[in-house]
Amino acid sequence: MRPVALLTGAVFALAGLIFVTSANAAKGTDIRTDASMLKLSDLVQERSGKNKELDETTAALREDVDALAQRDDGSTKAEDAAIKALEKSAGTEKVAGQALTVTLNDAPPNAVANPGYPDPQPNDLVIHQQDLQAVVNALWQGGAKGIRVMDQRLITTSAVRCVGNTLILQGRVYSPPYKVTAVGDPSKLRSALSDSPAIQNYQQYVKAYGLGWKIDEHQAMTLPGYSGTVDLHYAKPVG
Repeated sequence: MRPVALLTGAVFALAGLIFVTSANAAKGTDIRTDASMLKLSDLVQERSGKNKELDETTAALREDVDALAQRDDGSTKAEDAAIKALEKSAGTEKVAGQALTVTLNDAPPNAVANPGYPDPQPNDLVIHQQDLQAVVNALWQGGAKGIRVMDQRLITTSAVRCVGNTLILQGRVYSPPYKVTAVGDPSKLRSALSDSPAIQNYQQYVKAYGLGWKIDEHQAMTLPGYSGTVDLHYAKPVG
C-alpha cells in the first residue's frame, strides 16, 4: 500500500539524516551547540506528525480491506475462527475489559535529594528506556491481554526505545509523562509490577528524587487494535 511505503521511506530518510549528523560530529562539530541539532529535532517532530497521519490512513484502508474480506463467502466458520484467533494474538483486534494505567514522569526541574540520599546526577532525574521496558514486561508477566503505550497498541514487533528524554515508538515521538495501559486483572497486574526487581529499583529513585509513578485502575477500558503495518523489514547484505 502507498501509505506503508511512505512510512517506510520516512523512517529510512530520518535514519540517513542521523548518520550524516554523526559524521559531522566525528569531524569535530560540536553537536551540543551546532544548529544542525535544532534542525534534526524539528525534522523528527515533523516526521512524527506525518507518521501519525499515515497511521490513520493505513487504519482506514485496513478497515476497508476487512470489510471486503468479510463479504467473501469462500471461507469456512473454522477458518474464520482461526483468523480471529490470529488477529487477537497479533494485537490487530481491539481488546476490552478491566484495565490498569501506569504513568511515569521525569522528576521536577528543581528536584533535590530527599534526606538520606546522595545528590542526584542528571540521569537520576529522567525516565529511561529500561524503566518503560520494565513496566511493559511486568504487565505482560501479569497476564495482560493487550498493552497500549501512549496512544499506540503494542504488538510482537514493537520496540520501546528512548533517545534522550523522548520516546520513539513505531515511528512516532513522545515526551513524558509516559502512560502505559494494560487490559487484564488489575490485582494480578499490580502484583506483577510489585514483584519486578527492575521496578523495585525504579521505586528507589521515586523516593530519592521524586520521579513520577502513578497507577490508575479502570473498570472498563477498550484498547483499539494495532493499525500500522505488520510487514517485517530487515537489512540485506550488499554484494
